[in-house]
Amino acid sequence: MSISALDPRVRLVLTALAALCLALCRQIPSSLLGLTLGLALLCFARLPFTTLLRCFATVNVFMLFLWCVLPFTTPGEQILLWGFAVSTAGNHLALLISVKANAVFCTFQALVGDMPPSTVGCALKRLGCPAKLAFLFLVTGRYIHLLTEEWQTLVAAARLRGFTTCASLHAWRTLASLLGLLLVRSHERSRRVYEAMRLRGFTGDFKIVTPFRARPADAVFAFIVLLCLTGITLMDAGLLHV
Repeated sequence: MSISALDPRVRLVLTALAALCLALCRQIPSSLLGLTLGLALLCFARLPFTTLLRCFATVNVFMLFLWCVLPFTTPGEQILLWGFAVSTAGNHLALLISVKANAVFCTFQALVGDMPPSTVGCALKRLGCPAKLAFLFLVTGRYIHLLTEEWQTLVAAARLRGFTTCASLHAWRTLASLLGLLLVRSHERSRRVYEAMRLRGFTGDFKIVTPFRARPADAVFAFIVLLCLTGITLMDAGLLHV
């Protein structure tokens, strides 16, 4: 059975626990075990490979900046590498952060990567999160793409009038004007949407009609993941040796 068929509440709770567990790892072996868990979950998630690869590249581009800084700025014992003095502690720290970041990324993508924002908001509310937080998440997930389309429209209109992005004062002023215009239009759109919702009887709270039912498969999956996370925690604390 695919992970997408599991209860969204179970997936959200497991994602939070896995992110916390992996973020607190202090040893590379336990972090590698967490990365293995994330890759295994990705195999069951069956996500589109191209989208996954693009997100993976984005995460590791940021990790590349860490590799360009930490080995040269972290104090400690140094070694010569291609004529440069490199800190062994910096290499260890950069490797640890890279493995942990990829482990959290793989786990997050596998568990909630294909979950629609509306489902996430409803699941958060069912889990007892504040209603305002769930409402903000739902509205943000619904209208963020509209703001993106509005920005693309403004940029296209500016380019049709001869605007080109460059490092000049005029270009920065134009971009600032476009950003201000986007904020004004976003505010106007939010007022129209709010008035339309009030006319339809909106009282400040979304009524959840999505049925969430936990099944035995959810319990089995949660038990397996929690068992793996427990093993990672014990291994990181030195209480479990593989």
